[in-house]
Amino acid sequence: MHKIATLVAALVLSNLPAHAEVEADPARLRADVEKLVSFGTRHTLSSPDHPTRGIGAARRWAAAEFARISKTCRGCITVEQIDRRFTGPRAPNGVNVINVLGVQQGTGDPDDVIIISAHIDSRVTDIADFTSDAPGANDDASGVALVLEAARTLSRETFAPTIIYAALSGEEQGLWGGRLIAETARARGWRVRALLNNDIVGNTEGQDGRKVSDRVRVFSEGIRASESMAEAMARRGSGGEDDGPSRALMRAAQRVGKARSDIGLEVFGVRRPDRFARGGDHLPALELGYPAIRFTVGVENYDHQHQDIRTEGDRKFGDTIDEMDFAYLARVTALNVAVIRELASAPAAPESAKLAGALTSDTQVTWTEVPGAARYKVYWRRADARDWEQSTETTDSKLTLPGVIVDDHFAGVAAMSENGAESAITFAGLPPR
Repeated sequence: MHKIATLVAALVLSNLPAHAEVEADPARLRADVEKLVSFGTRHTLSSPDHPTRGIGAARRWAAAEFARISKTCRGCITVEQIDRRFTGPRAPNGVNVINVLGVQQGTGDPDDVIIISAHIDSRVTDIADFTSDAPGANDDASGVALVLEAARTLSRETFAPTIIYAALSGEEQGLWGGRLIAETARARGWRVRALLNNDIVGNTEGQDGRKVSDRVRVFSEGIRASESMAEAMARRGSGGEDDGPSRALMRAAQRVGKARSDIGLEVFGVRRPDRFARGGDHLPALELGYPAIRFTVGVENYDHQHQDIRTEGDRKFGDTIDEMDFAYLARVTALNVAVIRELASAPAAPESAKLAGALTSDTQVTWTEVPGAARYKVYWRRADARDWEQSTETTDSKLTLPGVIVDDHFAGVAAMSENGAESAITFAGLPPR
């Protein structure tokens, strides 16, 4: 009885309807990872045509899985492949990079988009070695399995925004799949609410033997890679270094994680775009101004990343399936689904929000109205605090906070649906000059 009460409370807190309990099947996730490993190598330069080995076979299988999922929802997912030829130091002769997409069309504006992604390619120690076995179980078959499982779950429901499930290629050669989908979004005029990139999401034992099974790290940028000089000066004048759109997306994931205590994962919000001196497929999206975050395990084991399969003494190397924890992967999957469901059930975030109140003891917050918003939640915090401390709701597009001195506080605004689902928070600051 206590467990049921806890689950109901968590659903209420996250503003999700009672039918929205998230299920992610560890056995099905394992089966998907095993299938991806069975292709031997998924190196981007491996065979695009061999029927059972290489990147081409893996991509065709992923496309077939999206098509199979679509059949269960009466064609709600359209399978698409986008491609471009890339050349670089890790592919000097060039290679055709192909991303496999499952597009779940929303009921609203078709250009209103949420993306969940992972990279399907793998590698061993030598980045140029495209013939040796490169199982890539955790990096990143775990992420692809998560994306497929998210599609199975979310395709049972309808949402206003379009959800794009993406299996990306060319990550190990230079984040090429991430660049391709980001530039496709720009070319097609997508308004990307969020990009959730999942890369290395299936292990719980770290390099030094520590076990972390109750935490997932979420990486986000603060200062935007895409901002103009005018936008940089406005951010500087507003103190918005910790409140860019991707940082707001990270906080939304933290809010959902706290509300969904039944999932059992702490969202450890890391205030960096990615791991130290490393990168992933969400970075090209950040360069183009889209809000994007990366989900990664709570602790990494580097002996099982980018390594030839071998044993040296009692030390085992290689990204093999036996090093994974599928119960943990299921919980990371459930968290991704819960975050997408919350964002997709809410209106879009306000396009902009502004502060006023200099030389007064009150703060005025104004923001752009959002189509479909039932009301808005205005948040504020002291200027020395990282997390939002107080909030109030209104149906207007402006609000005065009496006694809140603007010099000493930050503010932001989220749009809400009728049932209380919230968008990410738009930071209120000075407009660009």
